[in-house]
Amino acid sequence: MNDEQLLRYSRHLLLEEIDVSGQEKLLNSHALVIGAGGLGSAAAPYLSAAGLGHITLIDHDQVEITNLQRQIMHAEARVNQSKVASGKQFLLGLNSGIRIETIEAKATSSLLDELLPIVDIVLDCTDNFSTRHLINASCVKHEVPLVSGSALRFDGQITVFDPRNTASPCYACIFSPDEHFEEVSCSSMGIFSPLVGIIGAMQAAQAIQVLVGFGESLVGRMLLWNARTTQIDEFKMSRNPECSVCGKPH
Repeated sequence: MNDEQLLRYSRHLLLEEIDVSGQEKLLNSHALVIGAGGLGSAAAPYLSAAGLGHITLIDHDQVEITNLQRQIMHAEARVNQSKVASGKQFLLGLNSGIRIETIEAKATSSLLDELLPIVDIVLDCTDNFSTRHLINASCVKHEVPLVSGSALRFDGQITVFDPRNTASPCYACIFSPDEHFEEVSCSSMGIFSPLVGIIGAMQAAQAIQVLVGFGESLVGRMLLWNARTTQIDEFKMSRNPECSVCGKPH
């Protein structure tokens, strides 16, 4: 690190769990953030501010006025602009010393097959089951750790799936791809504004923890945040040996 970086990240360097070696790991890491909406608007800025050296941001949507209630990476002046372009502008405003790449497209299997071999971690900040299953399958295939978050109304959840860990379940172990869940969205159900900030910031924290390698990440555990009661519940998860994605047959 140069003198400017030593000063910028000095508060990280004071933490024994991170120190110079951990900060250098972050500076040399590449994170893929899928979704530049509510969750991504909290996760990506904290990764940027923390000095994660290379961030690729994927989203196909444009900024709408209804997004501004919670998607703090965007602004009134950028309504109708692509979310990834708006996000890049915000992130570089926080930290011009990192690399931000943008892809204005939906996540597809072919796109993820192209990207995952060159990234160190994936943050799923999307809002539908089909895309989450697609991302999970790609992460299992390429053995890339996945930080998964979701938020709706007053309820949020977060966990980490790490295919490099033989004991780690994957998303399909918990939510079977064969089951049909009713897709619901913020536009029809509503969302408590700070909730996406809380879950998204926790996603960034988990990503940093996994990349640096300190403490205990949420592998094998899921946190449920209830914003009505300000209560956090946790339940443990185990790998399903018959899982259609990560089980023995596959």
